[in-house]
Amino acid sequence: MAHAIWSGTINFGLVNIPVRLVTAVRDASGVHFNFLHDEDEGTLHNERICNECGKKVSWEHVVRGYPFKKGEYVVVDDEDFQAAAVEATQSIDIVQFANEDEIDPMLYEKPYYLEPEKKAHHAYALLRTALAESGKVGIARVVLRSREHIAALKPSGDVLVLDMLHWKTDVVDVGTLELPKPASKAASARAGEMKAANMLIESMTAKFDIGEFHDTYHEKLMALIDRKARGKPMPKLKKARPRATNVVDLADVLQRSLAATKRKRTRKAAA
Repeated sequence: MAHAIWSGTINFGLVNIPVRLVTAVRDASGVHFNFLHDEDEGTLHNERICNECGKKVSWEHVVRGYPFKKGEYVVVDDEDFQAAAVEATQSIDIVQFANEDEIDPMLYEKPYYLEPEKKAHHAYALLRTALAESGKVGIARVVLRSREHIAALKPSGDVLVLDMLHWKTDVVDVGTLELPKPASKAASARAGEMKAANMLIESMTAKFDIGEFHDTYHEKLMALIDRKARGKPMPKLKKARPRATNVVDLADVLQRSLAATKRKRTRKAAA
């Protein structure tokens, strides 16, 4: 049975559905290392050194400070955090329903599975089916680890998924970026370039299957670690090929890309 990190109820009008919150994604490709002393492979530990007095500071003298001016801090203690904390309601309160395409993909943070208690199977299935048939998602508030979150509740096959959302203030304004201004169709690109770009997009279009993609860096790194652990010789490093830094004829590059894509598809079909 999957480990639940939270339990509570989905509040859907006057309907209460007891559920368990289970992590839906994990960092399966992450590789973690320890810092070692190169002479004896002893593990290294971080020390807390004060930049004012230069002394090592024990945990009992560590406090948290918020920088409100350059070089000036407001010290915040446990009581301050408790005063700001929201009430842990142990509930997922649906406050409205909305079309999923109204949610900016940039807002999605992390998904969780919702598993119902046995006594709530009927109500769970009812809500799952109603959401699927309506094409709507539930917008809910939930308190998790002393923090209030806004989330989207939606069906995914047989399971209800609670997608935690970023608050609007969390997303960086694109206005801070230097981007090309929108141009008219006549001025945006020559007809040949646009035609070639559309043809290239069409030739590279395929049904998306995440299972066909692999974390090649992780696979190669783990293979290298395995070779080192078994005392095998390391492969020679390949020199990186220089990349073109200046596109002279965009239409020509697009046409060559299109031809290369067609050759690749032909070889794949023949395999």
